[in-house]
Amino acid sequence: MSRNAKINTLLLLVVAALAVLPLMLGLGDHKEEPFTGADAQAEAAITEIDPDYEPWFSPLYEPPSGEIESALFSLQAALGAGVLAYYFGLRRGRRQGEARAAEAKAPLVSAGDE
Repeated sequence: MSRNAKINTLLLLVVAALAVLPLMLGLGDHKEEPFTGADAQAEAAITEIDPDYEPWFSPLYEPPSGEIESALFSLQAALGAGVLAYYFGLRRGRRQGEARAAEAKAPLVSAGDE
């Protein structure tokens, strides 16, 4: 197994552990909704501190359910990851193309020319 394959495998195992360990250890068992987003937690904290708090504005679009809200958030994250992957892939491809062009322009030195 190559060094890169070992590193990729290790990273994949770390990501899997980060996803599975909170569920296995029951880190959200004491909460009614254990894995709510930061927005919902902030709203609950504000309501607890000041029950009469009035928000300054309301959202432009309020999804009909939590599942749709999660799906839209996941779609946003996937689109962002796609844009970043495209950008970094494009940069790497350009760098590789420039290196190949530089190699093609460099004079080839053979043993008979010396």
